[in-house]
Amino acid sequence: MNELPKTMKGVWLTGHGELDKLDVRSDIPVPKPTANDVLIRVGAAAVNNTDINTRTAWYSKGDVTSKDASWAGKAIEFPCIQGIDVCGHIVAVGENVSKNRIGERVLVEPCLREVKGKALSKPCFLGSECDGGFAEFVAVASRHAYQVKSTLSDVELASFPCSYSTAENMLTKSKVLSGDLVLVTGASGGVGSAAVQLIKARGADVIAVTSDSKSQDLITLGATKTLNRDQSVVEALGSNSVDVVIDLVGGKSWPALLEILRPGGRYAVSGAIAGAFVELDLRTLYLKDLSFFGCTVLESNVFTNLIDHIERGNIKPIVAHTFPLEDIVKAQELFLLKKHIGKIVLTINT
Repeated sequence: MNELPKTMKGVWLTGHGELDKLDVRSDIPVPKPTANDVLIRVGAAAVNNTDINTRTAWYSKGDVTSKDASWAGKAIEFPCIQGIDVCGHIVAVGENVSKNRIGERVLVEPCLREVKGKALSKPCFLGSECDGGFAEFVAVASRHAYQVKSTLSDVELASFPCSYSTAENMLTKSKVLSGDLVLVTGASGGVGSAAVQLIKARGADVIAVTSDSKSQDLITLGATKTLNRDQSVVEALGSNSVDVVIDLVGGKSWPALLEILRPGGRYAVSGAIAGAFVELDLRTLYLKDLSFFGCTVLESNVFTNLIDHIERGNIKPIVAHTFPLEDIVKAQELFLLKKHIGKIVLTINT
């Protein structure tokens, strides 16, 4: 193996704010793996809503100085390297990790329970509370680097970790079963389009809420039918009509999602792109015996299940655009237009 460099190319996030807080550099120190870690040469890393949310302090319940602007509700330590979606090859290992792992192509589990040799009482997230994949190398605990055997490219594989594990986690927690009828909001985004495929793989039926221009794409992915996002779901489907709602949108139309749930229905949420504050009539919740699931920390079997889906070919990558790492600002600008389906991926060592 060639000697590893001491510095690397990467993108530092220098603070909360706009796109000018992204600093592309070539003098970032290459991370050194601790005893339980592997060092990964990153092939590709995808852009996510969480990159923008972390940069703009959207997660904060106060303001950008309130010290809670991360997934885990902690202060971000700047400068940091974002990038929660990582595909690459292991090039070095810590002393407690088998050298046989060197050369493996891996995907990194986004939800980390061990960092720098320390087990965490509360999980943190790659590219948020610890450095991620918007760089040539990243070090993570070996337990979080999952070997993947696939003919897909690094770019295609990098589209999976965050969005698809988030979607699989939502389906796992809300117990989506064969024969269920499931409504997915925000269905053309990374998590939504992943959910459509994963619901179909479970033998359930999918109603996808999207724009008319993206309707046929979602039918192709496996949706039984689509609804325009400006359409009333109650008028289109009727009250008490679906078993599960997978919600990534929130916003002012949120009460209608509970109206269409059948008695005993399940509601899972992992996003609020239309607004984080909603109006809840508690009578709807308790009189219909609904179950609510907030979905951030991954259940223990979720990422293993995702790797299995990938290797079996049950799901396919949806890559809308690719950019070199140096063009991260252009990639995020395009991402924010929300005109694409699937993922925008940065190429790094490909």
